[in-house]
Amino acid sequence: MLRFTLLALCLAIPCLVGCTSETPTAGDAEIPEAAGGPKSAATDAEDYQVLLKTTKGDILLEVHPEWSPRGAERFKELVKEGFYNDVAFFRVIDGFMAQVGINGDPAVHAKWKDNNIMDDPVVESNKRGYVSFAKTGLPNSRSTQFFINFGDNSNLDQMGFSPFAQVVKGMDVVDSLYKEYGEGAPQGRGPFQGGIVEQGNAYLKKEFPMLDYIKEATIVGEEPAEKEAKPEAEKSEEKAGEKEPVEKQPETKDAEKPEKEAAAKPEKEAAAKEKE
Repeated sequence: MLRFTLLALCLAIPCLVGCTSETPTAGDAEIPEAAGGPKSAATDAEDYQVLLKTTKGDILLEVHPEWSPRGAERFKELVKEGFYNDVAFFRVIDGFMAQVGINGDPAVHAKWKDNNIMDDPVVESNKRGYVSFAKTGLPNSRSTQFFINFGDNSNLDQMGFSPFAQVVKGMDVVDSLYKEYGEGAPQGRGPFQGGIVEQGNAYLKKEFPMLDYIKEATIVGEEPAEKEAKPEAEKSEEKAGEKEPVEKQPETKDAEKPEKEAAAKPEKEAAAKEKE
């Protein structure tokens, strides 16, 4: 009976999936076995904050590893990698949640979409402003997608959605995210997840131009190592490129010589005539 009730709940509120299928199959709604398993080393990790700079404004998240150790660890890893930069809130359902986390570059997303993590026990509830990873109803299916709850979605707790963070500033920004597309295809008229995975932002910008995006996600007080190294490489290339105009300057001077010689030639001819 419990199995049937959970399935009914899943069908009533479309599952927050981590990849392609929007509707779980029968039995998917069972609480994952891994929920009671050993905790990750991240349990002892300190809380940290992530700033999401979006097309509607800034959203500040506070991540609590003690709530969902594996989830908090994966989120930190993805933010450091720059995975959430220029990523769309592709599934925003008024009164329910805002879902994001399919990279706009299909090649980048392909490296992560099947790189799932083990489930965590559900310690906190999916209340307004709380953040959880999306997943299918199957155990251990969290990968890159996450969602922010608009309201009290505590019914998701029994399905294994484990909150790992909460919005501490900018909930008004979350509320203002574009919602008119609603549920994704094929159930609704919003983006089809398979289309995003295959075509990336090119598909979204063409077919769903009103969507809001995370422009950049960063860990507060911590600069990603890759971002520090990249500008140095770019500076070296710029310096190398600056040599070309320097080398061309003498050519410009040489090009001026014929003009000076041409200007001096009449004077030489006049002097020669006077001697005659």
